Amino acid sequence: MMAVEQTLRALLAEGARDGTLGPGSKLPTERDLVERLAVPRGAIRRALEVLERDGVVIRHVGRGTFLTDSAPGRVEGAPPDTSPAEIMQVRQLLEPQVAALAARVATQADLDRITECLNLGGASEDFEGFEVWDAKLHRGIALAAHNGLLMNMFDVMNTARALPVWGTLKRRTSTPERRRCYHREHTAIVEALLDRDPNGAQDNMRQHLQNVADNLLGRH
Repeated sequence: MMAVEQTLRALLAEGARDGTLGPGSKLPTERDLVERLAVPRGAIRRALEVLERDGVVIRHVGRGTFLTDSAPGRVEGAPPDTSPAEIMQVRQLLEPQVAALAARVATQADLDRITECLNLGGASEDFEGFEVWDAKLHRGIALAAHNGLLMNMFDVMNTARALPVWGTLKRRTSTPERRRCYHREHTAIVEALLDRDPNGAQDNMRQHLQNVADNLLGRH
């Protein structure tokens, strides 16, 4: 199902880039998606449920599935030669401030979604599972800031995490103990969000990203 969800996200991103899809656009029907992706209808429905939960789409019975206003518009991807050091520089500039804003304006539904990502990440025992929920957690915090322009900036940055050089480095430097450490740091961030503590959210996010940068780039 995760592969179907990722394929759907890629289709939406492609539509945003070429201008055929934007906030409010209607998605192809489930039948069309089944034919296009050659996967069972149940897998399409489950993937759409995840996208709806993440606030990317909204489904209206009898009318269809539509992109939400918070879905990214035309977002260009990160340059293909973006280095892990550049990715971390941008994350360290952007995400602590995003966390502070989210602590101020997040809704209860945002906080519930973020907490779910935290718990599922903590329950993941392998690299792939943890990475999926790690990415969802950080994007969930960005969504909770409720700023469309900020989300476009975040999604441009986030496309860099799909570059092969990033994935290879993350896999090579990942260990069970390091994932447990990241989960503890994620927990501190989420607790600050739940406490509506902007300074705590910002400081914990800054410390977390510093540790990620040190681990990835060999700075100890």
